Amino acid sequence: MNKHLSGLMERYPVLKPLRDEIMNAFDALTQSYRNDGKLLVCGNGGSAADADHIVGELMKGFYLKRELDSNVKQKFGSLGDKLQGALPAISLTHHTALSTAFQNDVDPSLIYAQQVFGYGKCGDVLFAISTSGNSLNIINAIKIAKASGLVTIGLTGRSGGEMMDLCDICINVPSDITAEVQELHLPVYHTLCAMLEEEFFGI
Repeated sequence: MNKHLSGLMERYPVLKPLRDEIMNAFDALTQSYRNDGKLLVCGNGGSAADADHIVGELMKGFYLKRELDSNVKQKFGSLGDKLQGALPAISLTHHTALSTAFQNDVDPSLIYAQQVFGYGKCGDVLFAISTSGNSLNIINAIKIAKASGLVTIGLTGRSGGEMMDLCDICINVPSDITAEVQELHLPVYHTLCAMLEEEFFGI
């Protein structure tokens, strides 16, 4: 087992039943990145903060420095010494002008679906976060993602809600209390980010 995943299981035994789902999510993300895909992430409230957090861990060094290859460094001159390897990821939670305009002019429940439609391409991955698994704007984003050929990964609470059957992969942590669900989401996505970093930037 991957050392990061093994460490997660040791620190959070309650997550052991989700080992296969976490590994499946890692495999899907790895395949997408190997084929020049990208990750789109969305959530509401605390899960919106988690979406931003995930992007922050993927787009720059997390555990590793991710130093660029010397040939790549030369391309960017002196700036290349400070740039780090990145795994392309976009949080759909910001974009204030777009989101507020779409909410006002079209439909608030489609603010993420519109961005998935605009950014997503076949082979990309949508990482959708909802503690209940039933958030309408998240469900709509997943539906558009699936219709567009994206792989859908859900991060939810115990029941999984509607996302349990809708997502290609659903990681439903064992709690029904929003704060506790969010507390368990963080080590799951930290582990996925660490696994991906080691896969693409490890020695």
